[in-house]
Amino acid sequence: MSESKHVAFVGLGVMGGPMTGHLARAGHRVTAYNRSPERAAKWRDAWAAEGLEVAFTDSPAAAAQAADIVFTCVGDDEDLAAVTLGDDGVLGAMRDGALLVDHTTVSAAMARRLADAADARGIACVDAPVSGGQAGAENGQLAIMCGGTAAALARAQSVMECYAKAIVHVGPAGAGQTAKMANQMCIAGVLGGLSEAIRLAEAAGLDLDKTYEAISGGAAQSWQMDNRWPTMTADEFDFGFAIDWMRKDLGYALDEAKRLGLSSPVTALVDQLYADVQAAGGGRRDTSALITRLPRQTSEREHS
Repeated sequence: MSESKHVAFVGLGVMGGPMTGHLARAGHRVTAYNRSPERAAKWRDAWAAEGLEVAFTDSPAAAAQAADIVFTCVGDDEDLAAVTLGDDGVLGAMRDGALLVDHTTVSAAMARRLADAADARGIACVDAPVSGGQAGAENGQLAIMCGGTAAALARAQSVMECYAKAIVHVGPAGAGQTAKMANQMCIAGVLGGLSEAIRLAEAAGLDLDKTYEAISGGAAQSWQMDNRWPTMTADEFDFGFAIDWMRKDLGYALDEAKRLGLSSPVTALVDQLYADVQAAGGGRRDTSALITRLPRQTSEREHS
């Protein structure tokens, strides 16, 4: 286990809450803040029942004051700016020499802005978006892609290991966020193909379990196929990573691609299909609900 630290965690959502719990279980002294008092109370009760000691504050600044490392995991650029750069944000309260680690998925521009603001205050900063979803956070099996200096990451790595299965330094400030954009583009493309493949198998009257068995052992295999084929074929979408958040992430990816002069037609198409699912009221469903945008067709066997 890493040396015990005084850490603060700002943002106790479906990702931040479990990550904070892992920090407390690892023996770190933890102070937490969440904008929604109701969610903070939920986690306070859960951790108390487990015998974990987590202190709570009524502002990001108060949580950050004495921390060696401050972690943030909120919603988007605007949310992150509010809890870090705002009047009651963590940067104004952090002590000299402290470390800021942001696990939010935001734009690369926001990550660089935050790193510059932190550097001006003598605070090291790592942009460290995560992949693995709610299950990865709960099981301590997240993949973390990191931007910032090697020295800053070295200070954070041993602490993050309590909720990570992989931590990779991909480049300077903003690089972690750009890697996360690539991650989300890959997921979107795979789910697009998986949705069409399931609809094809259904329309042809194939046994869906046997089809999965046949193709998952070859080159088509993926995490999405292994974990979402059974749920997609059963019309189960009440778990995992919400479409609303995926669209936010894909928006950042498409904006960055445009800035770099790139064309991203597959990502743009899947993003539009997700927009249709949102418009039909499916924004809080798991990203695998992309398949609901593709209507079922009657199988050829039923026509014969």
